[in-house]
Amino acid sequence: MKLTHLGGPTVLIETEGWRILTDPTFDPAGGRYGFGWGTGSTKTTGPAISATEVGEIDAVLLSHDQHADNLDDSAREWLGQASRIITTTTAARRLPHPLATGLRPGQATLLEAPDRPVVRILATPCRHGPPLSRPITGPVVGFALTVGSAEQTSLWVTGDTVLTGAVRDTARALRPDVLVMHLGGVRFPITGPLRYTMNADDAVELVHLAQPRVAVPVHAEGWTHVAEPLADLRRTLDHAPDDVRELVRWLRPGEPATV
Repeated sequence: MKLTHLGGPTVLIETEGWRILTDPTFDPAGGRYGFGWGTGSTKTTGPAISATEVGEIDAVLLSHDQHADNLDDSAREWLGQASRIITTTTAARRLPHPLATGLRPGQATLLEAPDRPVVRILATPCRHGPPLSRPITGPVVGFALTVGSAEQTSLWVTGDTVLTGAVRDTARALRPDVLVMHLGGVRFPITGPLRYTMNADDAVELVHLAQPRVAVPVHAEGWTHVAEPLADLRRTLDHAPDDVRELVRWLRPGEPATV
């Protein structure tokens, strides 16, 4: 499996002939975006690979469509070039794409092609904020991919979530080969200490629970609402117990990495 981190939550997954992109973000740095309810953020880092350079994509895994750090303006325009979109049920209704598939946590769909192994995609639970925040932040899902006849989950992308009981249970149940973690400890001035994504300590616990072969941190930079400095995240993971530290793989934006 080959992973290329484009920046933020955007990762190109290449496996067994499939090219799958997560949460596309292609806008340049400098834009200011409102997230509703008095929250907003400025994009500070542009993509390592542009929409015109990313090439043909078989499927987009879109954890949610309501926040620009997971689907920005350029990516919305580009979405029509993807063969298929897999996302939340509400996003599937909103997006003008004929092959947008909406999933609730626990539901699954298949990617199928005559010359490639089937990929099963299972939607996993997320809560994008503190308890009772879903009416404000909206629904979000993660994605667990199983390629071909593999008995183990091939890859799990957590999506934007805090570390809830359901996420912990998912980690124990999936035990994925590759774990892609959305981190950053997102906070907003208007809601003070409340967090909307996992931080470094959560990442340590999640890796310990999931025990993947490889754990890849993403979505921990590039926006002003990412509250945990990347240096602090690296320091925590670099000093984590061996059963966590030795599994973490940092990707260089724009550089394909075989995992």
